[in-house]
Amino acid sequence: MTQDATVTRIINNDMAEVVATRTTACGANCGNCESCMFDEKVRAEARNLINAQPGDRVVISSKSSRVFSAAMLVYVMPLVLFLAGYAIAYALGASEGLCIAASFLGLVLGGVILVLSHKKWKERNPITFDIIRFAENPEEL
Repeated sequence: MTQDATVTRIINNDMAEVVATRTTACGANCGNCESCMFDEKVRAEARNLINAQPGDRVVISSKSSRVFSAAMLVYVMPLVLFLAGYAIAYALGASEGLCIAASFLGLVLGGVILVLSHKKWKERNPITFDIIRFAENPEEL
């Protein structure tokens, strides 16, 4: 997965801080829905493989599998626990109201698991970035 970014500072000989525009599910244009609660700029550290300097427009790369794994963990796991809560309650013969309550309990459980496991997962599976080349059309960034 690649993305355009700007080098903001050099951290050490092989690391730099970059700023990239956050891409969104609504087409990378937060003006479309105006519901995005996050800053549109994202700061990250990246391995400076091309000796870029502050102000340079560059292309950064990350392993897609790490990004998709994080997305699966955040979006899919709570949904699976939500549905599992309902299915388990239904299999045990619970009323419709209890099945719905169990599904929301599963959703809350998924959120708690995410919060408690976030730090360990982030340490074991960090999303790392590499500066791989200078941007082809830096004036368009």
